[in-house]
Amino acid sequence: MEASSESIKIGKRQSFPAAPRVWGLKTVFVNLYFAANPDGSWVLVDTGIPGSAGKIKEVAAEIFGPDSKPSAIVLTHGHFDHTGAVKELAEEWDVPVYAHPMELPYLTGQSSYPPPDPSVGGGAMAYLSFAYPKKPINIKNRVELLPTDGSVPGLEGWQWVHTPGHTPGHISLFREEDRVLIVGDAFVTRHGESAIAVMTEKREVHGPPSYFTPDWGSAHHSVETLHDLNPEIAAAGHGMPMQGKELRQQLERLVHDFWLVAVPKHGRYVHEPAVVDENGVISVPPPVVNPVPTVLAVAGAVAVAGLAWAVLNRRGNNRQDDGDSKRSRRYSIQRPYSHNRPLRQTPPRAVDPDYDDPTEHTNNYP
Repeated sequence: MEASSESIKIGKRQSFPAAPRVWGLKTVFVNLYFAANPDGSWVLVDTGIPGSAGKIKEVAAEIFGPDSKPSAIVLTHGHFDHTGAVKELAEEWDVPVYAHPMELPYLTGQSSYPPPDPSVGGGAMAYLSFAYPKKPINIKNRVELLPTDGSVPGLEGWQWVHTPGHTPGHISLFREEDRVLIVGDAFVTRHGESAIAVMTEKREVHGPPSYFTPDWGSAHHSVETLHDLNPEIAAAGHGMPMQGKELRQQLERLVHDFWLVAVPKHGRYVHEPAVVDENGVISVPPPVVNPVPTVLAVAGAVAVAGLAWAVLNRRGNNRQDDGDSKRSRRYSIQRPYSHNRPLRQTPPRAVDPDYDDPTEHTNNYP
């Protein structure tokens, strides 16, 4: 029986329509997708945050019927918010999990991802990234490699596209017949670093979440690749689906101005990407100062200053006209760095032969 949007007749709708035969489910701040064939068979794309298995099974039943299970799980990448329920669901459904070979170290317990950079992004989601799960998961007994011909197991008419940068083996999925794109985190459709944006879901195209992106050169090339597909609909890992002229215009602007609007001014990976290979992380640039203590200190200072001002104001001392307290703010139009950054094809100076052993992969890098 063909699954359709009409088949979702529930009292409390949890899923949202993303495209023909594609439904999304938001788990707190990240989306996963149910993609179906005309005959009703389907594939789960990503598995949300940890603890999402029950909700995913409930929504699958609402869309496809009781006891329905996918033919496979496909991972756009292995970050914790996209693999939270993968082990539990793969075991319970007894289905394979497909991923790009460059993601295998992070899905088989071999290597952690490069550390997040909470100094970039300027929002609560970025500031808190130091506390997000970083260790690799191990689904060695379930994970399989995506076919080299670009086909997506279990989905007719779809192809996977390698879109690295946010992670080394990041992929996106594309259905050519109607130009539907499941993006993963190659780009997002809301401000990825802002907790307020998570709640408001204002739709606008942004680069990948900056605090978890260790290779900006590759990330730019990936956005160019997806732009060249001329998508009609884009369903992202973060943000609601976008479509049509608005999507294409904003995606074109992102490609054109990527180094100005997507890449942070400063940060751990801005000038030197993490160095990785098929075994995992080799080396990473040195960390930058964590902004969280500074932010808290500034917030405390502002609070104290505000209290002092209120006391003085009540006493009638040192009152000044409001206009005298305003300060003009200057916003720079141009960014003070070169676009000629080292890419994966030309490894940066992050590998020091005196200290970094390319054959040794551990989770103990800085």
